Amino acid sequence: MTSFPHKQGVAVLGIYVADLAFRAPNMPGLGQTIAGTGFAMGPGGKGSNQAVAAARVGAPVRFISAIGKDAFGDFALSLWRRETIAPHVRVIDGAPTGAAFIYVNDASGDNAIIVVPGAASQLSEQDVERERQAIEAAKVFVTQLEQPPEAALAGLQIARAAGTTTVFNPAPALAFPAQVYGLCDFITPNEHEAALLTGIEIHHIDDARRAADVLLERGVGCALITLGAQGSLLHSRSQSLHLPALCAGTVVETAGAGDAFNGAFAAGLAEGMSAEEAARLATAVAAISVTRPGTAPSMPSRQEALALLDTHASVLAQA
Repeated sequence: MTSFPHKQGVAVLGIYVADLAFRAPNMPGLGQTIAGTGFAMGPGGKGSNQAVAAARVGAPVRFISAIGKDAFGDFALSLWRRETIAPHVRVIDGAPTGAAFIYVNDASGDNAIIVVPGAASQLSEQDVERERQAIEAAKVFVTQLEQPPEAALAGLQIARAAGTTTVFNPAPALAFPAQVYGLCDFITPNEHEAALLTGIEIHHIDDARRAADVLLERGVGCALITLGAQGSLLHSRSQSLHLPALCAGTVVETAGAGDAFNGAFAAGLAEGMSAEEAARLATAVAAISVTRPGTAPSMPSRQEALALLDTHASVLAQA
């Protein structure tokens, strides 16, 4: 393994999409038209959202992706400039920047999403290889499955060879090469993704532990399973810790909560926090994000997250 003594921050491989969010009392059926209660366009895509979350809690961030040469792509570039994220992005002429349809239930905040990656669907192993330096220079590398899994595998291989901590968010829960498991210092599925990966339905913490054990048997270093209102489970061969969810106010929209969690977790690790400390920071960031509309725009600052942790210090001490 090559040594890189001056590693810093987080490198994220993923996609950017323009989020087109529609609020309504219910999802229309086929052939049905209903009146919505709101619309907003904003920045999205799991990778880009995670990069924003990490940057807002203080990590230097590099983002590896592809966008189209269009208005949505220009919007992405301006976002990364504002958030002080260094873009390592290929601009593909003739391919659209990704977009996502997001239905948000205006009573519960629950969501359903259709994602079209656009130009980012063309991300290849060669693209990742071109950004080798960005991955090798990072303390933590994060990727997901909205871009082709071969690109994710290439990024994880480069990171592992360079001694960069790897965080793999298997979302959406699509097929990926089995060797990915052995390259994961941390795998971060939600309960639904963990169930699809392991075949174990997760209703309680003990179910999550059994699913996490399956992931460890496949070669993962540590499983961090997010469980919605039940919090999360940090499970390795040396510890199994249930972290309770935090309440930061009324839930407005749950889209982006997982990205908030993953980005903040990676930022905490890059700062030198233990996995437990980083997961607690991530819990606070995710809790605040669901009280706000949008995905990337809902990500809180470091100060807000730390203030929430201080408010819930007694609850966390009993966990």
